Amino acid sequence: MKSDHQLRQEVMDELAWDTAFDDNRIGVEVVDGVVTLTGHLSSYAQKYAAERAALRVGGLKGLAVELDVRLPGSSQRLDSDIAASARNALEWNVVLPREGIQIKVEGGWITLTGQVEFDYQREAAEQSLRNLFGLIGISNQLTVQARAVPRDIKSSIEAALQRRAHVQTKALYVTVNDRVVTLTGMVSSLAERQEAHRAALDTPGVERVIDDIVVV
Repeated sequence: MKSDHQLRQEVMDELAWDTAFDDNRIGVEVVDGVVTLTGHLSSYAQKYAAERAALRVGGLKGLAVELDVRLPGSSQRLDSDIAASARNALEWNVVLPREGIQIKVEGGWITLTGQVEFDYQREAAEQSLRNLFGLIGISNQLTVQARAVPRDIKSSIEAALQRRAHVQTKALYVTVNDRVVTLTGMVSSLAERQEAHRAALDTPGVERVIDDIVVV
């Protein structure tokens, strides 16, 4: 198990390696394996990239992102302009439904509401917006309303987990109640936990995942 000092250094090294943002604007604190990122960046895309960079480091038990987005004057836009750009971005994404997604923009912050059929569509909607000019943040409140239900969701999820070579499945357990999946057990890293969560969410017929996995 990595010490907090070692984990902090590795996160700092990973942030310095990534060229998508200025790592000098980011502070890193680690307490009992939980990493906290502080500071401010000049776009939401940079904030998201910094979060993903930290998650690439093995051994994290948790990640708190306390980074602020401070747009330079040249990047600030009216909410109406951001909303129009967001609508265009969603309409140009071929994996998203033509209707069913609502957009609200307030103070540069986009809130998505409505329903999609699959979780990958929920993720795709947010991904379409991350690089918008003038964006401060995104609240993805889309819900998944699956139409088709496979005969055995549990078996589908367990098979998906088995296909992921870097996820240790021996200590993971899957239970299904209607279309709600609960994951329990233990994994060795936060990244492994998120991969297991993603495998469950991406299974057809799943509407929600309760993640009770423990990182040890």
